[in-house]
Amino acid sequence: MNYIGSKAKLLAFLEHHILALINDTFEGKIVCDLFSGSGVVGSFFAQKGAVVLSNDREYYSYLLSKAQLQTGVLEGVEADFQALNALSPVQGWLYKHYSKSSGRSYFSDENAQKIDALRQGIEAYKEDEERYTYLLASLLHSADAVANTASVYSAFLKNLKSQACEPVCLKPLFYTPSFAAHQVFCEDANALISKLKGDILYLDPPYNRRQYGANYHLLNTIAHYDTFVPKGKTGLRAYASSRYCKATTALVALEEIVQKADFSYVVLSYNDEGLLSHESIEKMMKKYGNFSFVQIPHHRFKAYHNKARKSLIYEYLYLLKKA
Repeated sequence: MNYIGSKAKLLAFLEHHILALINDTFEGKIVCDLFSGSGVVGSFFAQKGAVVLSNDREYYSYLLSKAQLQTGVLEGVEADFQALNALSPVQGWLYKHYSKSSGRSYFSDENAQKIDALRQGIEAYKEDEERYTYLLASLLHSADAVANTASVYSAFLKNLKSQACEPVCLKPLFYTPSFAAHQVFCEDANALISKLKGDILYLDPPYNRRQYGANYHLLNTIAHYDTFVPKGKTGLRAYASSRYCKATTALVALEEIVQKADFSYVVLSYNDEGLLSHESIEKMMKKYGNFSFVQIPHHRFKAYHNKARKSLIYEYLYLLKKA
C-alpha cells in the first residue's frame, strides 16, 4: 500500500538505531507504535519478538494493524478468498458514489461493482471477528491496488490509469501468525498515552497539514461501509482533524505525549519538511532525558513529487532515554 510517511524502506535504519539506544534486543520488550498508519512498523517489531501496543485513530489503520498483529492460523481461509472472488458484481454504495459513472473516478465501474460485492460478502463473516478483520484488511489492500489516484484519496485522476483498469482481485494480506499478547487500539493518541506503559514508545505522527482522515477517506468508507452524504467533488466523509497537522498546536500535542509517556525510551520519526523545526523538537525533548538524533536522506512520497521540489528529504530519528 502506498502510504504517506511509510517507514517500509526505513525499517533497517530504525532497527539499527533503536537497538543501539536500548543496548539490547527487541525480544520480550513492550513496544508501542502510537501512530501506526499502515501497520508496517508494528508488524516489524512483532517479527523481532516484541510485544506490540498499536494505535491509530483512523479505523482503516486499526483494521490493518489488527489483521497483522492479532491473526492466528485461519483454517480454510483460502476457500473464503475463492468464494468471495467468485461473487457477481453489484451496483452498491461505491459504484453509486465513487466510480467513473458517478463522476468521482476513484475506481473503474467494473472494479467499484466488484469491490461492492466483496465488501457485502465479507459481512457474512462478521461473527468470526478474527477472520472478518483479516478479510476486510485484505480488501483494503486489494482495493487500494486498483484505485485511480496518485496514491492518496484527496483527489482522483480524470482519466483511468492503466493500474486502475486491472480487474480487482481479493488477495491475502501478508502476515505472520501471531500468538503474542499484542494489543490494538483505535483512539486519540494523546488520550490513550496515559493508559499505556512499556519499554519503547515509537512516534510517527502526521508532519504536515494534510489530514489523514481526508487523504484516506475512501479506505474508511470501504471499512465502515455505512451510508452518509458524500461531501463535495471528492465525496468526503466526516473526519476528525489532527492537532499534529497545525503548526500552532503540533508541538504542544507532541510534548504532551513525551511528558506523559510511561516508557523507558521515546523514539520520534519526523522529516525536514515537517511543520515543526528540528530546533523546536530538540529543545523540547532535551527537557525529558538523555537526547540524541540521527538523520538519513529519503525519497519524497511519490504523490507529492513535482519539478519545483527536491526529490530527497531528510528523515530525522529523535532518540530519548527518559530521565
